[in-house]
Amino acid sequence: MNEYINRELSWLEFNQRVLDQAKRTNLPLLERIKFLAITASNLDEFFQVRVGGLQMLRSAGSRARDISGLTPTKQLQLIRKRVGTMIADQYKLINEEILPLMEIDKISPILLKHLREPQRLDLERHFLTQVAPLLTPLDMEVDTPPILPSLNLIIGVELIDPDTGTTRFCAVTIPDNLPRRIPIPDSEEEAYILLEDLIGAHISSLFPGETLLHHTLFRVTRNGDIAVQEEDALDLADEMEEVLVARKFSECVRLELPAGTPTPLVRRIQQITGAGNNETYLLKGPLRLTDFMDMAFAPGNENLKVPAWAPQPSPEIDPSLSIFDNIANTGGILLNHPYETFEPVLRLVEEAADDPSTIAIKQVLYRTAKQSRIVAALKRAAENGKQVTVLIELKARFDEAKNLEKAEELQRAGVQIVYGVKGLKTHAKICLVIRRENGLLRRYCHLGTGNYNETTAKIYTDISYLTCDDDLGADASQFFNTVTGRTKLTRFRKLYPSPAMMKARLLELIAGEAERARQGEPAEIQAKMNSLNDVQIMDALQEAADAGVRISLNIRGICCFKPNTPKAAKHIRIVSIVDRYLEHARIFHFRHGGEHRLYIASADWMTRNLDKRVELMIPIDDPRHIRRLRNILDACFKDNTQASLILPDGTSQPLKPGGKTKTFRMQEHLTKEAKRLAKNKERQMQQMLEPYRPQ
Repeated sequence: MNEYINRELSWLEFNQRVLDQAKRTNLPLLERIKFLAITASNLDEFFQVRVGGLQMLRSAGSRARDISGLTPTKQLQLIRKRVGTMIADQYKLINEEILPLMEIDKISPILLKHLREPQRLDLERHFLTQVAPLLTPLDMEVDTPPILPSLNLIIGVELIDPDTGTTRFCAVTIPDNLPRRIPIPDSEEEAYILLEDLIGAHISSLFPGETLLHHTLFRVTRNGDIAVQEEDALDLADEMEEVLVARKFSECVRLELPAGTPTPLVRRIQQITGAGNNETYLLKGPLRLTDFMDMAFAPGNENLKVPAWAPQPSPEIDPSLSIFDNIANTGGILLNHPYETFEPVLRLVEEAADDPSTIAIKQVLYRTAKQSRIVAALKRAAENGKQVTVLIELKARFDEAKNLEKAEELQRAGVQIVYGVKGLKTHAKICLVIRRENGLLRRYCHLGTGNYNETTAKIYTDISYLTCDDDLGADASQFFNTVTGRTKLTRFRKLYPSPAMMKARLLELIAGEAERARQGEPAEIQAKMNSLNDVQIMDALQEAADAGVRISLNIRGICCFKPNTPKAAKHIRIVSIVDRYLEHARIFHFRHGGEHRLYIASADWMTRNLDKRVELMIPIDDPRHIRRLRNILDACFKDNTQASLILPDGTSQPLKPGGKTKTFRMQEHLTKEAKRLAKNKERQMQQMLEPYRPQ
């Protein structure tokens, strides 16, 4: 029996749990479409990174086995089989449920043949004036055919010259900056046609003097698992730009075409793209389902969406005071996003930028919003004469180009930029503000589990901790000195950074629970994270469970861990929650003889996080915040509406309330709890009447 579950197959089971949400008939239509689009977006990245990496290993002749005992070739075989089943589920759902419901609600795409003549003529004019000028036919018969872009929709065209009888193949890439849905003129409903249908109807106009034989839509996915060769890189920014170029020319890992495409045309496109039969997927419906995500967030059709859950103000914050006074007066503020607004985190940087007492700001940026308020505030701070240092991680997968642009933008404003740490990704979430107060320096910190991104902060669950604790402030300074000055990750008072200290501390805590269980004491571990695959951690958990430690794990995505003995199986429970918000917070609880040690972290229990990234684990000592984090964890393990039990073979089983057990939905519960606390704070404020005093 294999001791661990394969990482790739575990991830595909997570994506199946997302797809299961799209299948739920009790959800509004646009919410189901949103989940369906997410599964497609997830698969795009999975093929680029995971399948791309495995194909590189196979091409190199590697027969190395992963922790589950599978070679790259065997993994690719199993992935293809599992993905094939998932795609069949996706398109069965689309054709049998989603499209018929879209038609009933009058939001389904319309075919050109069903339009009135004046509408067709208006759309033809739209094509000629707004679309055709942006199209570039590419002759694929030349000796060195051009490389077709990854993830774009492309129309393949087979042509014949009526004079010579010779045939040729051309490709027309559909620009990404054109909307996929084209509104139909003079339509009473919100009617539209798909862009590829409009282009396909008029594509022959791009080839005067030739006859169109066939045309089809297709899509290529290229290997995105191309890393910077840091040992040879003299300039990391230049090297990253070379990586971005290399991805455009990398190997094809997936070819998608509509089912029913003539076989000779499929063969021709395979030849051009370098895709084999194993990389080719014939789809029974629209390609690039990711684009339908826009419909879920577009204005209108509110009856087809779930009711909005608005982020609440934190009851720990007095809006009449500065963020610095709030932190100092409370001794620390814990925020549970997105149930509580991300605004205090933004305020920390924005107020610091304009605050005369602020001397310096230091921050790590991994992924930021497109129009980032954080970046704007950091620029303003530098322009206001403050010392601003930003470590911006250029190796953040698929955000490299954005981060390069942000780095250059910040640098022009006078910010000191550091491009990550050599050989490691810097994934820690930390911001340090240094102020001069009463002639002394005081440090204010934000430490968290999620990115400094006000957009994703509305849809990802994360924990933020705002503090002016002296020890954490000293550690924050030490951390930045380490990552900017290349000193060793040592001599921290409270923080546990990786790769130097975090795993050792986790193993120590797990071993401590195991020893207490052996001594007959109550022992318990609760942990919430995105993924788990580190062998040392999994072996320690197995040993702890065998000793009798009660272990509850809430793992959203990859879980390679499974109990390997009957005793361990009795003490381990693993659940995954997929709901409206993406579960992203990392919270760890160790009973520790009744002292209850609580931590939040930027890191999952994955080897890449614990050994190959710069991360931070933060102890939470305040009894108020310990209670709050424990309540969040307890809610994770009470959910019987959105949670699934992870079975020993890696598959999932949805949890349902049994007997007289009431339904419990964690995210709904936390939403109501945030509203209740905010309302209580509002009532308290209304009861406090502060008189004006003479000056």
